[in-house]
Amino acid sequence: MVLFVVGYSSISVAQTTEEMVERFVREANENSQLKPLAHEMLDVIGPRLVGTPQQEKAHNWAVEKFEEWGISAKNEQWGTWQGWERGITHIDLVSPRVVSLSGMQLAWSPSTPKGGVEAEAVIIPEVKDSVDFQEWLPNVKGKFVLVSMPQITGRPDYNWEEFATDESFEKMRKERSELSREWRANIGRTGYNSRSIVKALEEAGAVGIIQSYWSRGFGANKIFSARTENIPMVDLSQEDYGLLYRLADYGDKPELRIVAESKDLGRVPTFNTIATIEGTEKPDEYIILSAHYDSWDGGTGATDNGTGSITMMETARILKKLYPNPKRTIIVGLWGSEEQGLNGSSAFVEDHPEVVEGLQALFNQDNGTGRVVNLSGQGFLHSYDYLGRWLTAVPRDISRHIETNFPGTPSGGGSDYASFVSAGAPAFSLSSLSWSYWNYTWHTNLDTYDKIVFDDVRNNVILTAILTYMASEDPESTSRVKAVLPVNPRTGEQRSWPTPRKANREGGK
Repeated sequence: MVLFVVGYSSISVAQTTEEMVERFVREANENSQLKPLAHEMLDVIGPRLVGTPQQEKAHNWAVEKFEEWGISAKNEQWGTWQGWERGITHIDLVSPRVVSLSGMQLAWSPSTPKGGVEAEAVIIPEVKDSVDFQEWLPNVKGKFVLVSMPQITGRPDYNWEEFATDESFEKMRKERSELSREWRANIGRTGYNSRSIVKALEEAGAVGIIQSYWSRGFGANKIFSARTENIPMVDLSQEDYGLLYRLADYGDKPELRIVAESKDLGRVPTFNTIATIEGTEKPDEYIILSAHYDSWDGGTGATDNGTGSITMMETARILKKLYPNPKRTIIVGLWGSEEQGLNGSSAFVEDHPEVVEGLQALFNQDNGTGRVVNLSGQGFLHSYDYLGRWLTAVPRDISRHIETNFPGTPSGGGSDYASFVSAGAPAFSLSSLSWSYWNYTWHTNLDTYDKIVFDDVRNNVILTAILTYMASEDPESTSRVKAVLPVNPRTGEQRSWPTPRKANREGGK
């Protein structure tokens, strides 16, 4: 091969696209850093809830990793958030028998007094109307209150479909539907909704709120944020919540001891991690490798969105090693506070109009550990021309799984690519295979390292590296012509493009 020097680096003039792709594939398969990256991020640092010390630690760790690889990186502050740090949670049934229960305090929940709280657990009774509820409400003083609907079954539907008789399955579904309707109706009769009733219970003197947000997957509970001001709010596993509910419903007067420790840290800064490989020929045109870095903290945020984050980090490592002098500037954006409304990426769009203006393409990965199986043109009229060109370089064993949709329709939500699409920039979601994402790992306590399918994540690294390389090398800049959107069949009105998102820079509980 003939080599020549451009500035500070050596580039092979004989390097063909096929040779570069082969090198990307070999590096990704033979020298993968995905497992150590996942271990350090998920096992050692842990969940990355916005406003927590763990999220700041994760941002600092990412900067150190990029710099190890020779990639310039920084943490760019975009706002502040309510700071909070999780401590231990112990939830024990102490009567009518003793057993430790599986559950955890919700994000931003106040802690219990030192030493914890011991009290009876009660359920919201069936009431005739709001007057009836107000008469009952003083009964919650000094007690824990169960506020979630009990489940008819702890088995996911597919388990019933496989083993139950048709009659039994249909009976269960009918009973569950009826219970759900009656539960909502009863909450409505109290004069409150499912959120405001928590405040009413707290004001009436409850010492804690207990919920169970079951995801309809074995052992999986969705863990979100507390809605209380001064008392703890905890989420129990479906199994243990059902136990407590039955004990209270049958009059067995269950008593609990809850110790929930946490710290209110006041206002804390929030960041995006931005890493940059400067372009050599068109430095003012950009390709962004995009993933949200924050997570909920029921698990460790493995598939939402640790997998997307390590995909983009590993892609950047490979590109820096094998393609160190791209024609266009490559940016890695690890965004903060996606879970609270795409805030980190929206702030970046507001703060960096020059990047949005010069964006050649953005590739975002978010929804789980699976291999990419869908790519939409997001409503850009000529997206087929350039995405189609770039995809031709992708090996068949990867591209054969991908369904394309051109020109597609723009998304105003979903994940961070929407922040750029709504600003008129060509940004695309690398949408992946489910692997039961929605009912087992998305926002649940089961979103942990062991759920990662590394073969599929490696597949996505190779795909992203090739698309980035092709986008950088493309002699043409991408078109931003927008497609005419279809008519809404329900209203008969023309669908419209999403308006630019505004970042919430001072968020919190």
